[in-house]
Amino acid sequence: MKILVLEDNIRLANLIKEALEQKNYHVDLFYDGKEALSVIDNGYDCFIIEINVPGIDGLSYLREIRIMNNSIPSIIISANVDLETIQDAYTKGCDEYLKKPFYMYELETKVDKLCKITNSLIKLQNDFSYNISTEILLDASKQEIKLAKKEILLMNLLAKGIDKIITFEQIEQYVWEGNLTTNDNIRALVKRLRRKLPTETIVSQGGMGYKFNF
Repeated sequence: MKILVLEDNIRLANLIKEALEQKNYHVDLFYDGKEALSVIDNGYDCFIIEINVPGIDGLSYLREIRIMNNSIPSIIISANVDLETIQDAYTKGCDEYLKKPFYMYELETKVDKLCKITNSLIKLQNDFSYNISTEILLDASKQEIKLAKKEILLMNLLAKGIDKIITFEQIEQYVWEGNLTTNDNIRALVKRLRRKLPTETIVSQGGMGYKFNF
């Protein structure tokens, strides 16, 4: 589970990151709205957003999230308790508005409620299975198949995009976490992962990308 946190209070941002990583969430921190905007489509499963941040304010950032995707859970955290601001946040599509100061438990509970994948077990061919929450791949005899970090990220991306083509660009953004790579590197990663899966589980899609085949 990949979460973006936009919060310009560095101490609070690090506390949020530490708390969520203890629950096995992957957390990327941003202190500036413009910087966060540049990675808005990097495959995040959940957004935690402060309203008053430099660059682009949190509500404008939320609007951009909703233009991109209307269903990704988004939580506003803010000391602003003005009713008009709260109403504006919900109008722009926030799922929860958490007023500062808050207990970290409150935020963790909301993240677990909104962002945790409920259908985490994916059934693959030949009785293989993959659990997105635990990031464990099992063969037909229920033995765990070890996966490297990039293999796990690619499995998560493909599993969340069931029946959809996952493009080379999406793989680069999500698996390489914002770093540039080449299509040859992506193909090499897919080849390594294919060796651990039943034949034709990952299918090429006309040079555009890949998808899961069930």
